[in-house]
Amino acid sequence: MKGSLSEHKAGNRRFTLYLPPSYSTDSGGFPAVYVQDGNSLFQDEIELLESMFQQQRLPELVLIGIEPENRLNEYTPWPAASLSDRFTDFGGMGYHYLSDITNQFIPLIEENWNVTREPQSRGMIGASLGGLISMFALLKYPSMFGKIGSISGSYWYENAAETIHISSLKPGTARVFMSVGSEEGREKQSIQRHMLKKTKQVHQSLKEKGFTEDQLCLSIEKGAVHHRKYFCKQFINALEWLYGKNRSTL
Repeated sequence: MKGSLSEHKAGNRRFTLYLPPSYSTDSGGFPAVYVQDGNSLFQDEIELLESMFQQQRLPELVLIGIEPENRLNEYTPWPAASLSDRFTDFGGMGYHYLSDITNQFIPLIEENWNVTREPQSRGMIGASLGGLISMFALLKYPSMFGKIGSISGSYWYENAAETIHISSLKPGTARVFMSVGSEEGREKQSIQRHMLKKTKQVHQSLKEKGFTEDQLCLSIEKGAVHHRKYFCKQFINALEWLYGKNRSTL
């Protein structure tokens, strides 16, 4: 690793910070990507990322992996019943979480590290429920984020796809990368079995709202299931599509 990884705390919120190889406080600000679920999407991908920086496939990025205090609460936009006896109900504190990240956490990062404050290069990415709440960040704070990555987003969540469909979201200049595995939800008996269909619905809703092909990508990975191995691969694809220098449509 040529850059650096370090652990930090802001109030009660823990986060992992990745600074790229040429990070310094003397240069222009680096684009910042806020990532749900701590560093789980990028901890094993640093070498690949750094080779992409070197090949100039990607600009050097600062990654901020935010640890959730309770992901079933913070990554859900409203309360809903649990799908299984093994888990507690979904707490629905997502808007509170997004408010905290937007109004408290991001200003703190921008004050203490050399990251650009331009919304156009500020990204938010997550997988599963983290992908759901990342999309809701765009709905709730459209002028804050220019790049959204929603990897295997939990659009099966009660009323989530419908809420996005009826929202007054305008495309603006935001760019959105979505991905899902072709086999996701196939074995499920619960509403999670609608994963693929609901993801396509959300993609269609955004198209109808005026998101162009350059602003919106849906990658359906053949044979992929709902698993971190695929999330990490799609995380790299998301960064390349959202930030890449030689972007082609994936």
